[in-house]
Amino acid sequence: MKYDYLIVGSGLFGSICAYELKKRGYKILLIEKRDHLAGNIYTEDNEGIQVHKYGAHIFHTNNKAVWDYINRFAEFNRFTNSPIANYKNKLFNLPFNMNTFYQLWGVKTPKEAKAKIEEQKKLYHIENPKNLEEQAISLIGKDIYEILIKGYTEKQWGRKATELPPFIINRLPVRFTFDNNYFNDKYQGIPIGGYTQIIEKMLEGIDVELNTDFFENKEKNLELANKIIYTGSIDKFYDYQYGALEYRSLHFENETINESNYQGNAVINYTEYEIPYTRIIEHKHFDYVETDHTIITKEYPRDWKIGDEAYYPINDDKNATLFKKYKELADQEKLIHFGGRLAEYKYYDMHNVIENALNFINSIK
Repeated sequence: MKYDYLIVGSGLFGSICAYELKKRGYKILLIEKRDHLAGNIYTEDNEGIQVHKYGAHIFHTNNKAVWDYINRFAEFNRFTNSPIANYKNKLFNLPFNMNTFYQLWGVKTPKEAKAKIEEQKKLYHIENPKNLEEQAISLIGKDIYEILIKGYTEKQWGRKATELPPFIINRLPVRFTFDNNYFNDKYQGIPIGGYTQIIEKMLEGIDVELNTDFFENKEKNLELANKIIYTGSIDKFYDYQYGALEYRSLHFENETINESNYQGNAVINYTEYEIPYTRIIEHKHFDYVETDHTIITKEYPRDWKIGDEAYYPINDDKNATLFKKYKELADQEKLIHFGGRLAEYKYYDMHNVIENALNFINSIK
């Protein structure tokens, strides 16, 4: 029996496509290589705590239509992302704001903070930044760069800041208000009960096969449906014929602690290079739940190789050129659509994925 669509991957892009296509009367088969749904937004219940298994996912958007859409599937709380930075056991508020500047320099007014930043910037006379280090110093001065950016960034990308392109931090969030809300978006929150339920509701009544790797029976799978929506790695689809696109990967270490509150905040970044992890996530603070135990996750950046989970695309000139070659192949396909962060080799926030999926569905004649 043929399906109208085979969807490869149960992340947000694939699941929205499945949900919307089913509403239009199409017969769908969705396959997922993992043993669970929801891709990287998968959350797992641990005695009342929703654990974000693949890193913290905080929903935020200025698009009311997107916010209303995702709220069809779950009620969202009012979580506000207010991370903290730990540098040599001293704590600083993020994003960079008046609280941060007071903690660094003791300044109390925006005028004083701006003057301090300008004073530091003038010491370096950087007009055309050639790398991330020069870009950061030219934007916010030496102190913030060395304490809150340098070590974290070098751990995250596995390269010295002087070897990284300046565009990575073109838009540093700097505020001259006492506002610790990391995002400027109007709508922000976490689904009460976790993200997995959202995907489960989207896929109700749709044929789903877990533990099913598209590539183990690629030729057979290509014949299962009239059309395919593929959300995996675009270079893998084409057998890496031009070479592998590069990523940074992550390793997570979870720990259950027999106390009700470990660090007092959902996310604390560790910005000194000598500490190997970039942040500690304490999951219960996403949901404001009361439990006698807590679960923390330490997040370690890693080099990536084929077979590892791909998290952050390395968007340099080399990889941009490589992706363009794969994109040209994909554009020639008549019956296969490539969508989502891996297929498009782009880092997407969740609201971007929803917009793209809905735009794609609306483009189908």
